[in-house]
Amino acid sequence: MKDLGELMKQAGAMQAKLKEAQDKIAAMEVEGQSGGGMVKIVLNGKGYCSAVAIERSLMNADEGEVLEDLIAAAINDAKSKLEAEAAEQMKSVTAGLPLPPGM
Repeated sequence: MKDLGELMKQAGAMQAKLKEAQDKIAAMEVEGQSGGGMVKIVLNGKGYCSAVAIERSLMNADEGEVLEDLIAAAINDAKSKLEAEAAEQMKSVTAGLPLPPGM
C-alpha cells in the first residue's frame, strides 16, 4: 500500500503542475506579424484576438485583397507561436513521464 500512496502523491503533484501550466498558457499573449510588420495581431493564451494593428497605407480600396491576406497570415503566425509556447509549457509538466510521442 505504500507504493499506492506514493503514486497518489505523485498524481496530486502532477495535477498541480498541470493546473499551473494551464494558467500560464491562459495568461500568455503572443504577437503575429505579416507584411514585414505592416499587420500585427495579438492572441491571448486561449486563442482569442486581443489587438490588431494595421499600417494605414494598406487601408485603401486598391489594397483590400492584400490586406485580407496579410491579416490571415498574421493570425496564423500568432497561432503557431501560441501553440509552440503552450507546448513548451506542457513539456515542463510532462518531463520524465513515459508518454507516447505527441501527448
